[in-house]
Amino acid sequence: MADRQPVRALIAELADRVGIEAFVSVCVDLLGGAPREDHVEALRGLTGHAWLPGDDVVDAASWADHWVRSWGARGLLHVWHDAATPAIVAGLGDAHYRPAEMCLKVAARHEVAGSADGAVRLAGHELARVRAQAMRALAVVGDTEHIEVVLDRLRDEHLDVRRQAERARQALARRLDLDDGLDPHHPGRR
Repeated sequence: MADRQPVRALIAELADRVGIEAFVSVCVDLLGGAPREDHVEALRGLTGHAWLPGDDVVDAASWADHWVRSWGARGLLHVWHDAATPAIVAGLGDAHYRPAEMCLKVAARHEVAGSADGAVRLAGHELARVRAQAMRALAVVGDTEHIEVVLDRLRDEHLDVRRQAERARQALARRLDLDDGLDPHHPGRR
């Protein structure tokens, strides 16, 4: 196993082999819930697994469908095209946290237009890791109407979320040129 390539390298190879347009199309299809059987060859490159008969990843009972959606989003994390924007925005509403969290990562890395409202919804997720990732996304894609959500997370019960909220607060202040408008101690704030 030590000689396996990192998944990031496998993803890049897959995108080079099939082309960006086809790569993005497959990732969007997987993120949208396409059956794993439809994209076994691509999933080899997206996951690093062999995808041979009998492998755990082939069986939905062993590897639930949310993993397939997550792998589709993860491919877009490493190889991006704006054509995937609607799929990422929709993926922020995934019922399972893993695909939604991966969509937050994509939104943050690629400044995905229209993803801020989904990040706001996930800022209240029960898992701290998802709330923290929502703060990372809002730092990049948030706007003035999202400031209160970031400021609210400054009081989150989890330290990592508070740290990411502070980073998001600072990033929004710089990006939106809002000096005291993001001061958590400002008289207009709770």
